[in-house]
Amino acid sequence: MPIMIVGAGILAIFLVIISILLLRRAEQDPLSARIDEYAARDEPVSIEEIELSMPITDRIIVPILRRLGDIVTRLTPQSMLDNTSHRLELAGSPGNISAAEFWVIRGLTTIGLGVLFFFFLGRFGQDPGRRILFSVVVAAFGFYLPSLYLSAAIRRRQEAIVKKFPDALDLMSICVDAGLPFDGAMDRVHEKWDDPLAVEFGRVIYEVQLGKSRRQAMRDMANRMEVNDVSSFVAAILQAEHLGVSIGKVLRIQSEQMRIRRRQRAEEKAHQAPVKMLFPLVFLIFPSMFIVLLGPAVFQVLRTEALRGIAG
Repeated sequence: MPIMIVGAGILAIFLVIISILLLRRAEQDPLSARIDEYAARDEPVSIEEIELSMPITDRIIVPILRRLGDIVTRLTPQSMLDNTSHRLELAGSPGNISAAEFWVIRGLTTIGLGVLFFFFLGRFGQDPGRRILFSVVVAAFGFYLPSLYLSAAIRRRQEAIVKKFPDALDLMSICVDAGLPFDGAMDRVHEKWDDPLAVEFGRVIYEVQLGKSRRQAMRDMANRMEVNDVSSFVAAILQAEHLGVSIGKVLRIQSEQMRIRRRQRAEEKAHQAPVKMLFPLVFLIFPSMFIVLLGPAVFQVLRTEALRGIAG
């Protein structure tokens, strides 16, 4: 029995760790990265050696995950998979995982945390009813944990885009004024910076080179971000192209508006700071100050009362 408990606990920890590693995998294809690494060397190597040099996560775990993902694809409604795919795109496709693979990760996290907590409570002598109840609660938390991670990744990516967007518009405006076309200005942003916004600009250029219209490529970019500033910028550019307005003028106007919005966001956060500081002040800082200031006086009063009692 103890061997089974230890084995189940190790399996649960393994499932949770594998789920975290899969969510945090590098965006670049590991096999392509290895091939590029060995291509820079002078010594000849075979494909088998390159594959064996890859981490075990990419050689064993990922193929198993993809097999399970194929099963999930057949059993999960298409609307649910489409919604998950859209959220993964909003997060920047962490780990290059598909929607089905993400649902497999949610299942692994659910089972892993539930089993781990069940046997963890067993070590403290809890009755089976409570163990099952608490394990179900923890398993439900494990089910929503990857979704919480994905929501946090979406929020971080959108904040990074909003923060960098005014500077990108400034650079594009300068490039267009210098004589570059609009696509060339976007490509220059992609070359200069390495952030989510620059990556999306590079993807637009790549899709246009493959034959997609720039109008559709930019609309798709706005859908992959869901940032109001980017959506208004795309709408202004598409309307300028339709009406024949100068792109440079539109870029200058948009750049000025984005700088104003960035300043307004900074002022809004500055006004929110006193309210956010209220909780730590009342519950953390003020009690500590009272203890430091009034603590010696309390001990002095207690000492005086004790001396009076002895004298009486």
